[in-house]
Amino acid sequence: MEVDSESRIDSGSTDRTSKSSNIESLGLLHSKLAYDGKFIRSACGMLMAGEIVFGLLVWTLIGGTEYLHVPALGWVMFVSVFCWVLTVILFLFYLTMAHTRITQIPWKMLGICFNGSASVLYLTAAVINAVSSNVAIRGRYYFISWVASTIFASLAMVCYAGNTVVNYKSWRSKCEDT
Repeated sequence: MEVDSESRIDSGSTDRTSKSSNIESLGLLHSKLAYDGKFIRSACGMLMAGEIVFGLLVWTLIGGTEYLHVPALGWVMFVSVFCWVLTVILFLFYLTMAHTRITQIPWKMLGICFNGSASVLYLTAAVINAVSSNVAIRGRYYFISWVASTIFASLAMVCYAGNTVVNYKSWRSKCEDT
């Protein structure tokens, strides 16, 4: 029995080495993604962080109430969740510098179009949210949550609009250099 246990130990070590060599041959041992600490401190990074935080607050404040009784709040939920998910994905692309590896996409133009569209969508969502707050009874939980979500939707809209301006200026300065 001792021989069997020793052979198992030896065969297990060879399996581990062959598995690690397979992983190395596939290029999976080292990640090609890098963390970009400068991005978080940039204007785009701070605005995107604001978009993520404010967007999350909008849809959690509305989602915690019975918003289905007011159909217009469905639009606010759609806008806030949709923009939040796309912003998180873009934030991770920029944070891990994956955007530098995908050169076929014009990232500045994508940022201008996405942030411009999101700011218009959030403008409509904030207005609809403010108008829909009149349905709730003042002083109740729903009313307070809907008013707070209106404020955060407005702040998210300002962040998206600011990010549109920052991306436009960056894109414009690159165009003038060429």
